[in-house]
Amino acid sequence: MSFPLQPSAPSRRTLLKTSAGMLGFSLPTWLRLRQQVEAKTGPAAARRKSCIVVYCWGGMSHHETFDPKPDAPSEIRGTFDTIATSIPGYHVGEHIPRMAQQLEKLAVIRSIHHDDSAHGRGMYWNMTGHRPPRAGNIPPLRTDWPSLAAMISLFHEPPRGAPRAVRLPYPMVDNGTLQAGEYGGWLGALYDPIVIKTPSGKAWGGVSRTLGSEVLDLGAKEDLARVGRRSDLLATLEKQPTQTSDYQGFRHFHQLARDMLLSDGVKKAYNLDQEDPALRTAYGDHIGGQSLLLARRMVEVGVPVVQVICSAGDLNGGAGDMWDTHSNNFNRLKNRLLPVWDQGCSTLLTDLEQRGMLDETLVVFLTEFGRTPKINGNAGRDHYPNVYSVALAGAGIRGGQGYGTSDNHGAYPRTLACGPADLHATIFQALGINPRTEIHDVLDRPFQLSSGKTLPLF
Repeated sequence: MSFPLQPSAPSRRTLLKTSAGMLGFSLPTWLRLRQQVEAKTGPAAARRKSCIVVYCWGGMSHHETFDPKPDAPSEIRGTFDTIATSIPGYHVGEHIPRMAQQLEKLAVIRSIHHDDSAHGRGMYWNMTGHRPPRAGNIPPLRTDWPSLAAMISLFHEPPRGAPRAVRLPYPMVDNGTLQAGEYGGWLGALYDPIVIKTPSGKAWGGVSRTLGSEVLDLGAKEDLARVGRRSDLLATLEKQPTQTSDYQGFRHFHQLARDMLLSDGVKKAYNLDQEDPALRTAYGDHIGGQSLLLARRMVEVGVPVVQVICSAGDLNGGAGDMWDTHSNNFNRLKNRLLPVWDQGCSTLLTDLEQRGMLDETLVVFLTEFGRTPKINGNAGRDHYPNVYSVALAGAGIRGGQGYGTSDNHGAYPRTLACGPADLHATIFQALGINPRTEIHDVLDRPFQLSSGKTLPLF
């Protein structure tokens, strides 16, 4: 199938000429948007109030997880066996046994595809629902399409002291470059999801600059001191006769950081020591599991959207044990990557269900692409966007189903081919947001939220 090109957006120079480029919508635009949404959503929208995006940065192999091919030749099948799931007749890779028993909660899409094999651009397509706007390694710009987290946060107002959207535990980086697709784009800095460090105790890459936000450690005394020092800077800036867009963006994130660090809600949620030790252990003593636990605690206190990079180690700056398994694919998946993902994600679904939160929380399992059907000479699989698997759970999604299939080698969609735009339309629908809602950029130019088709997963 073909995918729609990104609509033209205002130039970066134009956006930087106006403070609105960093502040977001004008009041009339915001009121019009609210009126559109209230007119097009029903009572279910109020219940479906949060979203957790679990992202496998690097490209999770569909062959070893949701779409194994046990009858294919050995150079495609690989070394893993398959196991039965909680859904009769559906088998998955043998090294996700816990998630295999969660299939009654999941709708697995095995026919999603696009045509870009670069990490950053593949991530952009999955996280924005739109084709990447430029070639090469793509750092974030204000002309980019807003991220999924940014768009969802338009329709869900957080409580005082909570951010609109959070990313855990670091921004996505490829070849030393922050990647487009995670930010507010032409919605402005007000909709840049803030990055918060997970209190894991494991290796972590430190503070990184984003498009106006910083990685915050809500448990560190130095961050409290940093906010205090910036109060003095803010007071000095406020005495100046003009306020540039950069200053306005800084002021917004300063106030947000101050609210989070000095008020109770999010700061208490951040304190994982207050969690039941048995539950912390169930999530796993690693940055992947503890980030998923923190995501649940964040949505519990009203953060509308939390995006988690779920990995076995710290990937900030591209280091660590990531899902890009060009070599040693099977040992890395078996011994490191899949146990972390399987433990943390299965516990998240059980935890949400037991707390009565799954009906109102959409969980989205994403990656930028799959891996090649044919195993390479280094016992690995390479980048492969022609078909891969993603999954949804909660918020009205009917579990225990598969949408679409790939061919016998897991090389191309065989039935019900779909793309990232269709996934986005389905996500919005699950959250009670009409995918055809018209949103406006900071210059009040109209854009349709999604042009994809809503998949029949409800």
